[in-house]
Amino acid sequence: MQCATASCALPPSGKSKYCAEHKEIARQQWLTNVRASGEEKQARDAKWQALWDAAHVAGMVAGEAAVPTPMVVVERSNPLDDRSPVVQQYTPVIDGACGFAWVVVYPGNCSFALWAKKHQQARSEYGGGMCVKWVGEFNQSMTRKEAYARAFAEVLRGAGLKAYSSSRMD
Repeated sequence: MQCATASCALPPSGKSKYCAEHKEIARQQWLTNVRASGEEKQARDAKWQALWDAAHVAGMVAGEAAVPTPMVVVERSNPLDDRSPVVQQYTPVIDGACGFAWVVVYPGNCSFALWAKKHQQARSEYGGGMCVKWVGEFNQSMTRKEAYARAFAEVLRGAGLKAYSSSRMD
């Protein structure tokens, strides 16, 4: 049996397929590859963090700029008849209807989605996507949350990702 290096006729060292000299060369090449992949991962993580930060800033600006229609509650003389006269009118929720909004990225196993799951507590979404952002900002205002989610998804789409915003009323 010979060393796995084509030009070497020396016997392998221990359980290795290389002779002692080529075994050390192969080990150094492996270490170089491991270091390079670690640096690539750090660069990719920094890129995704910068994209996340830019999307969050865009979402906050859009959410602050959104103007919700206040939710008005009326008390009628006959609660079972919507045509009965209004007795009293309340404006309990200035920020409008209550609801939720979130951003989904497809496919759920793309690099950004996996990064978000690792760093931002994202979760898998029905249909193969990854919910990368559940909008927790802006209290219960559905209008502001929807504006945030749309802007967040727009920034992600601008970076070439397949991202969508969704919402539902509470």
